[in-house]
Amino acid sequence: MGQPERRAEGAGPFTTRLTWQVPGGPTTVWESRIARRRGTLAVRPPGAKAGRATRADDVGIGRLRRLNIVSAVAFVVGGALFALGAAVAQFGSGDATLCASIYFVGGLFFNTGGYVSLLQVINAPRHTGGEGRLITPRWRWWSYEPMRVDWLCAFVLFTGTLVFAVSLLDSFLRGLTVRQVNRLVWAPDVVGCVLFLVSGHLGFVEICHGRFCLRRRSLGWWIVAVNQLGSVLFMISAIAAFTRPAGGAPVNAGIANWGTLTGALSFSLAGVLQLCEHP
Repeated sequence: MGQPERRAEGAGPFTTRLTWQVPGGPTTVWESRIARRRGTLAVRPPGAKAGRATRADDVGIGRLRRLNIVSAVAFVVGGALFALGAAVAQFGSGDATLCASIYFVGGLFFNTGGYVSLLQVINAPRHTGGEGRLITPRWRWWSYEPMRVDWLCAFVLFTGTLVFAVSLLDSFLRGLTVRQVNRLVWAPDVVGCVLFLVSGHLGFVEICHGRFCLRRRSLGWWIVAVNQLGSVLFMISAIAAFTRPAGGAPVNAGIANWGTLTGALSFSLAGVLQLCEHP
């Protein structure tokens, strides 16, 4: 049997889809997101247009299911709490300490969801060589793989949640000058939003293989798109929350609250969709 013919797709240094065929044998297709989320790859017999899905072993499948549930629920709850905090600020008492407390607890759930998303990437089943199967690696709590777009996407997302945590902690401080508020609270908020947007872009790179795509029948595409919408709304909220040096008031408190509320609900919706994207 000859050497397999390989075709790689992706963007820049990232490979997001591999197709290989052993002469006279089946054609195997590995896609980054499908393999790490659902634990499968496609295998087509010679001459067949449609193929069967080859899945990882039971250990890998069980691991993916548990991590997916924890990550999805964390984002659902975190988004709901952020939406609640924004609603209290817009329609409720507007008490700064109460809002900060709600946001902080929501941020802890976002931290959890971000880290578990990274664990999903680190411990996902992987393909090896030209074999049409996935291998479950040993469990790890950390890895450094910046040349993998899925790892980089999850790492940037997790980093964004940690930067948000800095902003949320600083929001408890009282008696700050306008300059201190913008430096300690607003600036980390904006950086976190930028990191969320970068993570969403990398998510599209992974699922679209480096090209623009609109996949209305792809659950994974919708999850990335809804998350990116949430990131855009968070960024609009952050810009509107900038405190003017003259007067010490935000640019537009209403837009800031509504941007946070709708963006948070987008992340919650994406978490609900993520519960359906399981092995």
